[in-house]
Amino acid sequence: MAIASEINGKPVDGRALVDEIRRQGVELGFQHVGITGVDLADDEVHLLNWLDEGLHGEMEYMKRHGTRRSRPVDLRPGTLRVISARMDYAPAGLSGAWDVLADGERAYVSRYALGRDYHKVLRARLQTLADRIAELTGPFGHRVFTDSAPVLEKALARNAGLGWIGKHTLLLSRDVGSWFFLGEIYTDLALPCDSQETPHCGTCTRCIDICPTQAIIAPYKLDARRCISYLTIELRGSIPEDLRPLIGNRVFGCDDCQLICPWNKFAQSTPEADFAPRHGLETASLADLFAWTEQQFLDRTEGMAIRRTGYDGWSRNIAVALGNAPSTPAVIAALRSRENDRSPIVREHVQWASHEHARKERQSSISG
Repeated sequence: MAIASEINGKPVDGRALVDEIRRQGVELGFQHVGITGVDLADDEVHLLNWLDEGLHGEMEYMKRHGTRRSRPVDLRPGTLRVISARMDYAPAGLSGAWDVLADGERAYVSRYALGRDYHKVLRARLQTLADRIAELTGPFGHRVFTDSAPVLEKALARNAGLGWIGKHTLLLSRDVGSWFFLGEIYTDLALPCDSQETPHCGTCTRCIDICPTQAIIAPYKLDARRCISYLTIELRGSIPEDLRPLIGNRVFGCDDCQLICPWNKFAQSTPEADFAPRHGLETASLADLFAWTEQQFLDRTEGMAIRRTGYDGWSRNIAVALGNAPSTPAVIAALRSRENDRSPIVREHVQWASHEHARKERQSSISG
């Protein structure tokens, strides 16, 4: 489109406006801001095929939303452009994640969830950015999103030049890898668009090979029903027994495909204090976390993404991890402390975990 455009009846240099939007975005803590249109036709085909195959599991809301996810105008009428913004979240000492995964008595929490809930952080910053844009253009139609509505955020970010969608289905940037959050402003401003990023995964399949449950069933195709993030966060009922041993000590989400990705060697530690780990969760023991009461869980996870699982889901996940842990006195005592838990779902998984330790003890006796 032409560099010059008209907003609220006044001629505007579109490129200069976009440059100022980027500058304001960086000032607010975003590391990259891009602009794209609303055409997601190819991505819509991919989405609908994925849903038809049932790979979304019990996330029925994805099917209910239908094409609103791939048609921004249906979600917010009048939308012409999407402002896509990236905020990095990698905590300092990210390499220590491998040490936690290797220690069966410690709990692994996905690095994005160690600090304040990103929804709260990004939504507030995006709204501030929208307010600042309005100071430049006058009132304009818009709506802010941060994983809070049916939005194909990765496809939009790709189209806005923020990165490409990797074989693990996450967005990747050559500059910083994948340790970042995304947020969007749907707007009726006819801003100049950025160029789409091209893929740079090449022949690498490390993310596919390392997935503990083999949830990446083909390049760019994820079976959510096998994904540990889905199993420990979105799934509300029992975790399938055949997948429990594969979860290891991951109690909220999974980062293996990101930890192994070569592009993440470029990741930078976040400057955001809100994303710093809380309550020692980056190195906490399973037994200590399993001893939390419901009130302690609510108090300690206030304002954090971990709240999404609820206390029973959190306890269910830890019970599975305890079943996969070494049969130490602390682990066995933790399981026994809640074998009569009030929650049927927790009792079921505690019982499974206890049986796992009994089975391993029998095997050890036979082999010994």
